[in-house]
Amino acid sequence: MNKKHIITIAGSLGSGKSSTAKKLSEVLNYKHFSTGDFMRSIADERGVPLAELSKMAETDPSIDRMLDDRNLEVGKMKNIVLDSRLGFHFIPDAFKVFLELDPVIASERILHDKNFNPNRNKESSGSFDTPESIKEKINFRLESERKRYKDLYNIEDHTSHNNFDLVINTEKIPLEEVCKKIVEEYNNWLNK
Repeated sequence: MNKKHIITIAGSLGSGKSSTAKKLSEVLNYKHFSTGDFMRSIADERGVPLAELSKMAETDPSIDRMLDDRNLEVGKMKNIVLDSRLGFHFIPDAFKVFLELDPVIASERILHDKNFNPNRNKESSGSFDTPESIKEKINFRLESERKRYKDLYNIEDHTSHNNFDLVINTEKIPLEEVCKKIVEEYNNWLNK
């Protein structure tokens, strides 16, 4: 396999994917891309809120195709960190990382983040007022993604650890340590 100088970051909601990808790109001096940013740009192009675009994606495969095309374009580059649930699928010769977090802890983190930074989740639909409501939305989104990815790509479970080169549970590990572990394992992987 021809290994690419690309790291894909996927993971559970609230596990720190975005923060890790941004920090990792700084540490490695790599360019950072995010499927979330791609989604926001598509929402802006179509003049709809992000939550509405996500709902539309359940019945409009053109949205996923646009995201897929952007991921494939990123896969042609080098020195990249990509925050994407399906990066492992579209760039199989990248170093693939999955960040794991228990949904209960994730819901508490998301609520804390929302309270600490109210603008961060302003495009989310519905209320994110309690850990229970957040956990319910996490589970709903996960099931929606599983169905979509099965229908579109025949991926049984996009969260299966078998899809990744490295899995890290971020519950008790600070961001800097997560990045340090990824860089260490990435360098080992490149040199094998």
